[in-house]
Amino acid sequence: MLKKGVLTTAVLSLMAGCGLPQGLSLQDVQTYETAVASIGCVMRTEADYLPVELQTGFTREQVVGLTEYELATGKAQKLEDGGVQLTTGACA
Repeated sequence: MLKKGVLTTAVLSLMAGCGLPQGLSLQDVQTYETAVASIGCVMRTEADYLPVELQTGFTREQVVGLTEYELATGKAQKLEDGGVQLTTGACA
């Protein structure tokens, strides 16, 4: 019985990990994707995150949350240098 409960918890955690960050919508995802595309589809440093924040009006926490969402849904990939590259929309 304990194993079933642990498995259920693990599955629910994975599903929650793919959800949008709290307070954000699918329209916000599109806004984020457009902003990331405008800087060349790759975010590595402060110089990359700041323009995305300014264009979208999102906080750093929201931008990071959306980046994690894109990674979890397969719309972005981690780069060897620690950056993240968007692989959807204009960045595909």
